[in-house]
Amino acid sequence: MKTAYKFRIYPNNQQEAMLDVILETCRHLYNTALADRKNSYELDGISRTYEDQAAILTLEKKDKPYLKAVFSQISQDVLRRLDKAFKAFFRRIKSGEDPGYPRFKGKGCYKSFTYPQVGFALEGSKLTLSKIGSIRIFKHREVEGKIKTCIIKRDHLGHWYATLVSEVEDVPQVEVKTTLGVDVGIKSLVALSTGVTIQYPRYYIRAEHKLAVAQRNLSRKKKGSANRRKAKLEVAKISQKIQDHRDNFLHLVSRELVDTADLIVFENLNISGMLKNHNLAKHIQDHAWGKLIQFTQSKAAKAGKIVELVDARYTSQKCSQCGAMVPKALADRVHLCTNCGLEMDRDINASVNIRTLGLRGRAYEGTAKAGL
Repeated sequence: MKTAYKFRIYPNNQQEAMLDVILETCRHLYNTALADRKNSYELDGISRTYEDQAAILTLEKKDKPYLKAVFSQISQDVLRRLDKAFKAFFRRIKSGEDPGYPRFKGKGCYKSFTYPQVGFALEGSKLTLSKIGSIRIFKHREVEGKIKTCIIKRDHLGHWYATLVSEVEDVPQVEVKTTLGVDVGIKSLVALSTGVTIQYPRYYIRAEHKLAVAQRNLSRKKKGSANRRKAKLEVAKISQKIQDHRDNFLHLVSRELVDTADLIVFENLNISGMLKNHNLAKHIQDHAWGKLIQFTQSKAAKAGKIVELVDARYTSQKCSQCGAMVPKALADRVHLCTNCGLEMDRDINASVNIRTLGLRGRAYEGTAKAGL
């Protein structure tokens, strides 16, 4: 099992300049490799592979000394990123999705680079990086397991972070004794099969006016001016504050879910499709259901617990007590069954149905494994 640890790092002025140079060199290499793939196919009908471009990179280092300032595995990882982008592009074509051809990276749009195997060392409060030196790191917790990968990233505010990915032994799964169904929504972030609901503070909605004012102020500034840079930084500060508050809240909720049950069952939602509803899109993005599920899965794996995703169809319409279908409009917030008389919050009813689906799925898996 792999675990990621994110720490703030504090490079000095010289080191920060070197980090900026590496990012810009990586961006240039990415764009050059993308142009090479595009031109090779359009002009000669040749499809470049990662291996082809890695061999070309080795030759180019002899003629372009600036490439030698970047650790070799970082350069190789840039080409792997491009290769992944093209594989995802072709996969989307085959599945009939909007393919989205890989894009060239503009200035300031390439924000991270990776040491995939070696070239870094963590010793106490210092992170040593090849070609850069030792950088002070705020290690607020101990890293478990063997560190395999180091990712260096700059955020919108110009702060630098190191993400260390370590490999630890898998935690054995606990025996499932308690099960929790979770219905995510907009009125409440989650409604639980225990009858509990958790309200989301709506960080984006609360800061929307302030953010809009800052964005309008930015749009009025002359491009390339110092005032525009200051206005851009103000927009970034507001956006980062929203994200930090949201992530912190989702971490707290996911921790509560994992501590509550051994099996947590969510709806398997098509969030990208739901975002096409422009009336609800900003609320869906603000609630960040996908990130909540991701955080819960990560914490559950470390605790030996299980997260299941089930088909969400009809969970709001079906009565959790008798199974009868009770059609409802989105505005109908109460489930009232005409068959058995059950009356309860529609989201709680849905969460009970989700829990039932999760238990049925596990029972089916157990029967299949037993060969029955």
